[in-house]
Amino acid sequence: MSVILSLRLQSLNSKMDISAMQWRTVLLFFVFCSECACGQISYSIPEEMAIGSMIGNIAQDLGLDIKRLKSGKARIFSGESMEYVDLNRENGLLLIKEKIDRESLCAKLTPCALHLQIIMENPMELYSVTVEITDVNDNAPTFQKNEMRFDISESAMIGARFVLGKAADPDVGINGLRSYSLKPTDNFVLDKESGGEKNVEMILQKPLDREKESQITLTLTAFDGGESRLSGTMQIYITIMDANDNAPVFTQKVYKAAIIENAKKGTKLTRVSASDADEGSNGHVSYYISDAVDIFLADLFLVDQQSGEVTLNGLIDYEKSSIHQLDIQARDQGGLSDTCKLVYR
Repeated sequence: MSVILSLRLQSLNSKMDISAMQWRTVLLFFVFCSECACGQISYSIPEEMAIGSMIGNIAQDLGLDIKRLKSGKARIFSGESMEYVDLNRENGLLLIKEKIDRESLCAKLTPCALHLQIIMENPMELYSVTVEITDVNDNAPTFQKNEMRFDISESAMIGARFVLGKAADPDVGINGLRSYSLKPTDNFVLDKESGGEKNVEMILQKPLDREKESQITLTLTAFDGGESRLSGTMQIYITIMDANDNAPVFTQKVYKAAIIENAKKGTKLTRVSASDADEGSNGHVSYYISDAVDIFLADLFLVDQQSGEVTLNGLIDYEKSSIHQLDIQARDQGGLSDTCKLVYR
């Protein structure tokens, strides 16, 4: 018992910021109560419940007397910076104190749960309460950009590929991102294997004819899998240009580099390079970070559009992620492109 209680104390110490008086109470509890009542219980609730909503009847579920809650000055200790749950000693109910947004609390982590401790005095008693927060389909897929523009040569070959990026949906499970559609499909179709964790790509399936049609407008739609399906859209504007026969080609498909956690902003990391066999403006290559699901990465790194040099634009936090991967796109002025991956450890 004393080992278990000591571990609980360490956990509380690492997660909570409570007053010295409260800590003295907790310490007295662990030091002087080698034989105390302990128990645990779990609840599962959806996110976004209204303030005041009931989570459960802790008195009934743990078999506690309401009078005991009052006389024991029952109270909740939580490891969260915000107190989401409240205990009503008058009726033994656990109530929503602050509205819970699962995405803010846990991001993509599953399962998502609050871990609470209920403590009573005279005699001291400790009860562990776990409140699992289930996902509600309250977020539609979104694209990092509202629109993309391409200048594509009328001589572009059938099968030419164009990277459209990805959508992001903070919901998890069935409520997360599930599929894409591209309309109309007269000239372009989506690559059936793109999507998910991969960049979405469209493929030219019918030759372009500038004399017949110099502008094309497409709509890319991302869908989630929720029962009430939500979606987000991005417009794609295509200008048909004259001949551009060659797409840029990266010298490497994957670039790898080591990066230290305390590297300063502006640190030069590596240089990517692509070549284009065309001459003039159609052979001029520019570099971009492709649209990513995690907008954080787009802000963490910068790529020089002219030189392809990649630099650090923020602070690396290995507690959040020990490996960073992003896609760099090389694009010529005719709209053709190639993509490489950068992996930093």
